[in-house]
Amino acid sequence: MQRQLTGKTATRGRTLLRAAAMAFVMAASAHMPAGHAAPTSDIRMTKHNLSKNSGNVVRSMTGSGAEIPGSGKGTTDQVCVFCHTPHAASQSVAKAPLWNRDTNAASTYTGYTSLSMDADSGAFKVDTAKGRPAGPSMLCLSCHDGTIALGNVKVLDGRSPVSIDMAGTGGTNLMPAGSGSTTGFTRLIGTNLSNDHPISVTYNDTLATTDGELRRMNASQQHPTTGQVGSILGIRRPGYKPLLPLAPTGNGGAGQVQCTTCHDPHLYDAADPNRKFLRANRLQVGPPTGGAFNEANDTICLACHDKMGAEWANSAHAKNTVGNYAYTVAAATQRQFAAGTQVWQAACLNCHDTHTVTGARRLLREGTDSLNTPKAGGNSAIEETCYQCHASTGTSALTLPTMNASTGVPDIKTEFNRPYRMPIRTADQGGGTGTTEVHNIKDAHFTEDQATLGYGALGNRHAECTDCHNPHRVIKNSRYDGTGSASSRTHAVAGTAPNQGSDGNIASGALRGAWGVEPVYGAITTWPQVPPQGSFQIKKGVPGVDPNPLTKEYQLCFKCHSNYANSDLAANFPALGGPGGTTAGTNGMQRYTNVAAEFAVNATNPPSSGTDQGEVGGDAALTPSGSPSGQTQPADQTNNHRSWHPVTYPTGRNRAERRMGATGAINMRTPWDTNLGRQTMHCSDCHGYDLSYIQNSGPDYTKVQGPHGSTQPFLLKGSWDLNVKLPSPASTSLCGKCHNPGANGTASGFGGDHVPDDKMGGEACMYCHIAVPHGWKNKAFLVNLRCVGQEVSGTTGTCQDRGNGSYGSTTLAPYYNAARLRISTWAQSGGWGSSNCGGGTMEDSCPRTGG
Repeated sequence: MQRQLTGKTATRGRTLLRAAAMAFVMAASAHMPAGHAAPTSDIRMTKHNLSKNSGNVVRSMTGSGAEIPGSGKGTTDQVCVFCHTPHAASQSVAKAPLWNRDTNAASTYTGYTSLSMDADSGAFKVDTAKGRPAGPSMLCLSCHDGTIALGNVKVLDGRSPVSIDMAGTGGTNLMPAGSGSTTGFTRLIGTNLSNDHPISVTYNDTLATTDGELRRMNASQQHPTTGQVGSILGIRRPGYKPLLPLAPTGNGGAGQVQCTTCHDPHLYDAADPNRKFLRANRLQVGPPTGGAFNEANDTICLACHDKMGAEWANSAHAKNTVGNYAYTVAAATQRQFAAGTQVWQAACLNCHDTHTVTGARRLLREGTDSLNTPKAGGNSAIEETCYQCHASTGTSALTLPTMNASTGVPDIKTEFNRPYRMPIRTADQGGGTGTTEVHNIKDAHFTEDQATLGYGALGNRHAECTDCHNPHRVIKNSRYDGTGSASSRTHAVAGTAPNQGSDGNIASGALRGAWGVEPVYGAITTWPQVPPQGSFQIKKGVPGVDPNPLTKEYQLCFKCHSNYANSDLAANFPALGGPGGTTAGTNGMQRYTNVAAEFAVNATNPPSSGTDQGEVGGDAALTPSGSPSGQTQPADQTNNHRSWHPVTYPTGRNRAERRMGATGAINMRTPWDTNLGRQTMHCSDCHGYDLSYIQNSGPDYTKVQGPHGSTQPFLLKGSWDLNVKLPSPASTSLCGKCHNPGANGTASGFGGDHVPDDKMGGEACMYCHIAVPHGWKNKAFLVNLRCVGQEVSGTTGTCQDRGNGSYGSTTLAPYYNAARLRISTWAQSGGWGSSNCGGGTMEDSCPRTGG
C-alpha cells in the first residue's frame, strides 16, 4: 500500500524533486528542423508524466480539455519521481542518472537477430548469463518490459522503498497491456526483443564499412576520450552533444546504440503528437538527397542507415515524384501518420516499424500472416508487408486511382492469388511446416546461400518478393540503369540492329539491385549442357558502384531455375504437384527442369546480318552431336542446328537464314517481326498473367508484368498443351502470342509441304515440337523419335532410335510429350518435303489418328 507522507519531510522532498525537474525542463533540444517549432524538454506534457495531475497539465497549458493518453496515472502529484531521485539512487545500472528504480535482475531478454546483421551478436548479450541489454536501455526496460510495477520507486518524500498506486493499470500497477507486447505499439515491449530494433550493439566505422549501407563514422566519434567531431552520431561528453548519443557501454567504452540513441523521454513536440520521443524527424520532411544526413529534412533512420545514399533517394519508395500516393485515413490512423502522408514521406516506415509485431522478421511492418487483424502478430509472412500497398484499389493502404501497373502502384496481391502462382505463402515453405520462412538474406544485396535456395535441401525452396526485388533500390523505369522509359516499371521489347541484340533482355527498373547468376558453360558438346557448380558468376549490386551487377532478367531467374539452387541431377529436381498449382503430369512432366542448361547455346558468331548460327555453313559449335541408328552424320546433321528462344542470346537467323526472302510476310507477329535475328526477349514475355500480353502488339504495360501468377500451368501467358493446334494458333495460345504460322499463305510459312493434303490440319503443335521450349538440340524445337539421347532420364550414349515406339507416347517426357515426328533427313528452312520424314511420306510419320 502507498505510504502517505506529511509535514516538513514531504515538503522538503517535493522541493528537491521539483528542483531536479526544472533542470530537465529547462534543457531544450539544440537540434531542431528549420521552420519547425523546437520540441521542448518538458516531460510534463508527455505520456511519461504519470502524476495524478497529468490531465490538468494538459488543460492548463493547451486549453484542449483532453487528457494526455498516458500509460497510467499515479496518486502523487510529483512528476520526476517515477524515474529520478536526488538521493539513494539505484546502483544496479552503471552511470544511471539518479535512477529511482531497480531493474529486474531475473529477466532474460531475447534480442533481435538476423543473418544480415553484421553487428557482433555477442555484443548484445553483455551479460551472457542473462542475455541482458546494457546501460540506459535497461532504464527504459525497467518499465517497458512489463515485469516491474510502474509505481515501484526507491525513494518518495524521503522514504524507501515505495509503491505508488496507479490508476488505469488494471490493479496490477504494471505497464498496461492495452496494445500489448505482441502488437508493435510501444507501451509494453516485453522481454522478447526479437521484434524490436537491436540495442546494446557497437556502432563504429568497421561495422559501417562491413555493412555497406550504414553511415561511416570518424574514429573520434567512437570513444569518449577522443576529440569532438560529428554533430549527428557519437558519444556525448562535456561540450560535445551530438544529436544521437551512443552510450559508452561497449568493450573498452566503445559507443553502442541504446534506446536513448533515438529517444529522449523528456521531449514534447506540439506539432507532432506522434513523435514518440524521437530526437529527429519520424517521417521525411522533404525529398531525400542521398548526401549527408540533413537533420531538418531527413527521417531519423537515415542518420545511421545511409542505404547507399542516392540509391535510396532515387528509389520508387523514396522519390517524391513516384511515391506520391497518400495513405488512406484509416491506414494513416493505424500507423499514427498525419492525414495525407504520402509514401515518400513515410519513407522507411512504409515497410518497417522499429517495434513491430511479434513474429515479423527484419522489423517488417505487419509482416505476419495475421494481417486481417492488424497488430495481432502471428507467423512471419514477408509478402504481407508488400501487400499493404500493392493490392487492389479499396484494399490497399493507399488512396489509389484506377489501377495501372505502368503508372500506378501494381496490384501484386491479386497476381499471387491466381490459380497458378509462385509459392510465396509461408505454408509453401519450410518443408511444409507452415511456420517458418526459409528466405534469409545475408547482406545488403539480399543474397542467400545456395542451401537456403534449395541446393542440397530441396525443402528449402521458396519464393519471396525480395527474391526478385530490392525495395531499397527499385526504380520506376523500363531499364535497371535508368536509361529507359521512365513511364513504365516493366521491361521494353529490346534487341536492335545497331546493338546486334546486346541490348536485349535488359533487367527492368523493378529489378535494380536484385541479384542473380550468370552460367559459364564452357565448350558445349552435349545437350542439355549442365553448368558446373563452380562456374556460376554471382551478379549483384548496382551499376557504377559494384563490378558485377545484375543486368539481365534471365540472371535473376536462373538463380532458382537451374542447378545453382537445385541438384546437378535432373532426376533430383523438384517434383510437380507441390505449391504453385501446376500438377504432376502436366504436359507429360513430373518435375521441373534445368532452364539454364536448356538455354545453353554457346553461339560463336555475333548476330550481325548474314551471319549463320548453325544451318548454313554448319557451325560446329551449334551442330547437334551424334546420329540416329542406321543414318550417316552428313545426311542427318548438315541442315540441322541447335535452337533456342532468344533469351540469353539472339538467334542470328535473319530473313536470309530462314529463307523468307527480302520482302513479304514474316511468320512472326508484332513486335517480334522487326530486327529479325537480333531481337531478344525476356523470360517474362512467356511467363506471367495471360491477359498481360496482347497478340500483334506485345506486353500490355497497363497490366502487371512478371511471373507472379497466371491462369495457366507453369505461369505461362497462354496455353501450351495438346489443344494448341495448327493451322492457326489462337491469341489465347502461348505460341500464337508471337508466332504467325499462317503467314505466306500456308499453314506454317515453311513453303506449303508442311501440310500436304491437309494431313496435318488440326494436329497439336506438340506432336512435332518439344514440350519445354526453352532451348533444344534440333532446329525449330523439332522432336525426332529417331534420335532420342541423354535428355531423357536414364538414357546414355548418343542417339537411340525410337522409330519403333508407339506414337503419342509420354514415356519420353519431359521433352517428348505425345511426340510423333521421325525425321529421316534434315532440310533447309523452306525446303521441307514428305521425303524428309518417316518412311518416305510425312503422313507415315505423323498420321492424323496416331498409332
